[in-house]
Amino acid sequence: MPVDDPLLSPFVLKNLPLRNRIVSTSHEPAYSEDGLPKDRYRAYHVEKARGGVGLTMIGGSALVSRDSAPAFGNLQLWKDEAEPLLRRLADEVHEQGAAVMTQLTHLGHRTSNYTEDWLPAVSVSNVREPAHRAFTRAAEQWDLDRILRDFVDTAQRCQAAGLDGIELMTYGHFLDAFWTPFWNSRDDEYGGSYENRLRYPLQVISAIRTAVGPDFIVGARMTFDEERAGGLGPEEALRIAQDVTDAGVDFISLVKGSLTTDADLARMIPPMGTPAAPHLAFAGEIKRKLRVPVMHAARINDVATARHAISEGLLDLVGMTRALMADPELPNKVARGATDQIRPCVGANMCIDGIYSSGAAYCIHNPSTGRELQVPHRIEPAAKPRQVAVVGAGPAGLEAARVLAERGHQVSLFEAADTVGGQLRLASLAPRRRDLQGIIDWRVAELSRLGVKVTLNRYMDAEALRGTSWDVVIVATGGTPAAPAVPGGHLVTDTWDVLSGAARPRGRVLVYDDHGGNQALDAAEALLRAGTRVDLVTPERTLSPDVGSLTAAGYVVSLAQHGAGITVLRRLHAVATVPGGFAVTLGVDGSDFREERVADAVVAEMGTEPVADVYAELLPDSTNLGEVDFADLLARRPQTSVRNESGRYQLFRIGDAVAGRNVHAAMLDAARLCRAI
Repeated sequence: MPVDDPLLSPFVLKNLPLRNRIVSTSHEPAYSEDGLPKDRYRAYHVEKARGGVGLTMIGGSALVSRDSAPAFGNLQLWKDEAEPLLRRLADEVHEQGAAVMTQLTHLGHRTSNYTEDWLPAVSVSNVREPAHRAFTRAAEQWDLDRILRDFVDTAQRCQAAGLDGIELMTYGHFLDAFWTPFWNSRDDEYGGSYENRLRYPLQVISAIRTAVGPDFIVGARMTFDEERAGGLGPEEALRIAQDVTDAGVDFISLVKGSLTTDADLARMIPPMGTPAAPHLAFAGEIKRKLRVPVMHAARINDVATARHAISEGLLDLVGMTRALMADPELPNKVARGATDQIRPCVGANMCIDGIYSSGAAYCIHNPSTGRELQVPHRIEPAAKPRQVAVVGAGPAGLEAARVLAERGHQVSLFEAADTVGGQLRLASLAPRRRDLQGIIDWRVAELSRLGVKVTLNRYMDAEALRGTSWDVVIVATGGTPAAPAVPGGHLVTDTWDVLSGAARPRGRVLVYDDHGGNQALDAAEALLRAGTRVDLVTPERTLSPDVGSLTAAGYVVSLAQHGAGITVLRRLHAVATVPGGFAVTLGVDGSDFREERVADAVVAEMGTEPVADVYAELLPDSTNLGEVDFADLLARRPQTSVRNESGRYQLFRIGDAVAGRNVHAAMLDAARLCRAI
């Protein structure tokens, strides 16, 4: 790109020079230890700084008060021991040329009553937040006094640690609960009129400004349209923005929407299958009416859109948070004109949903994010090039071939089908998950750049592989749909055939999900779009428990709009043919209860069974007999096991060829193993 690329142009935020306009906005990846930003947390942000970002913001919802329970792995910056850790983080980020700030908050109602110290949640009024399910008590004056002190003390701690500024979280949490009539039902001096509702938040902002002095940067993340009855609209939000600016706020991180329910959050942080940058035009309209710099992040996941936001004056700083999780090297790649090499964010939202499902944020196809200390982003060259065959070009095989080629090995990738991608390509046929194709496309381009030989329509059995002198053979042959192990299980159609169009059930279809992922939901949507009546049945207590809340929200709306039936806590016991269809026997675990339903077709999602025949055939001639030393694997040391002295090659299998798991697990298998070959 030319040197005048607007995305790379410097910007001065108050008194802070930023080398470019790209920001990783505040978010909580749940990498804290004991509520503190220790090695893992620091490495994650230092990597973004090394990748060229202008500003990285830590501590999404970092807590200022002990009674604000960490509902999703939050930093607890009210702790004194946070200061030296923040100082080290700030120093290392600064050494890489980036600035660093943190977000501060008291969660208020957006937490759980049943975590950490089990102190009762507090908010502006007696309310309940659906997403985290806490009932709150209304804050008393002593609460307001101590929380104000906590904000001031924590802001000063961040300043003393050398951070470049702080951002106050003022949407969906304690402070803004006062100014939005949606939550505030008080009848004292903090409720009712606009002036009363703003009284306490302005007291806090003014106190912070006084405590940190005029030069330290203080920002606010706030919504300019809550998009809900009884909530803030743009007109009143603009008035609030002017008042908080007068009180000492130096920049606005602008959002649109609210956080009350999973569906609300999904609109604010849009997942895959939704339009890119849905709130950007709105942000530009608001920016023109503000007198402080504005940043904004909401599915701005590609360079062209980000550049447009800056060049057209819609934003001063552009948040590319999820895109930087997919590829922290994004700014550097833009600078050297290698945008085609940027690993794309596909909006799978494993980064957000993973906090609850896996305990931390992970990128669906960058296994290094959050594991910087164990699986570095930068791939080191191997000491000695080796001849490696990778059998199977699904997610695991593609990633294995890419990593091996980056290390300098001679790699041949074999795929039995006429195209690469495996189950991932099948999943991308679902309109809601079409963006998953980007995972495949990026790897295909990278393999081409790296000169990897890809052979399609080639089923490689053991005999064919023995015809070449391989040093290493990696089996990534994936899996096939598992059938229900019940009487009549052979009568059931699998979700793969539904998604591919090979099967087109009509009438009333019972979709049985004993997997819990996206697959049954995708199949149900495909059937509903074709005019089929669907009953979705699962033995789980909840619908698709492995699908995160942001992604699930869209499915739930679609199922409701199409009139799908949903039954939980029913296990499949048998399927039998009856005149005109199938009789399905369902039961409840732990009981002899049985019920029978009749359907025109039965579709089942049971996960996958490994395709392991090639692996089994290759075992006798391998040196390690397939053994993986897990200690060496996790330490990125070469695998040295020799169980067969007469063996000809090392043999490993990865991904669903081992056991049915998700895309990220397949990528992680490949990353760990191949970085040490």
